[in-house]
Amino acid sequence: MAKEGIHPNYRDVLFVDMSNNFEFVTRSCVNTKEMGKTKDGKEYPLFKLDTSSESHPFYTGTQKSVNDMGGRVDKFFKKFGKPAAAKADEAKTEEAKA
Repeated sequence: MAKEGIHPNYRDVLFVDMSNNFEFVTRSCVNTKEMGKTKDGKEYPLFKLDTSSESHPFYTGTQKSVNDMGGRVDKFFKKFGKPAAAKADEAKTEEAKA
């Protein structure tokens, strides 16, 4: 029923996170040049990842929050000064208080 030759090759692919050797098999259309074996001995097309949900700081809980930066924004403003728009807003706020 589907047209021949226009659909991508949708198949099981072995993805390996190179930072911690975490591997998983899922269906994908990604182009691969290598083959890899899973721990159970099955061979699949292999795609190497730099990072996955097993190693990314956001998913592992090791990502630093903007709130935990330790005053870096204040240090930056002290060193380089505030932008003109921020200074104007501060002046308006002080006038409103007076």
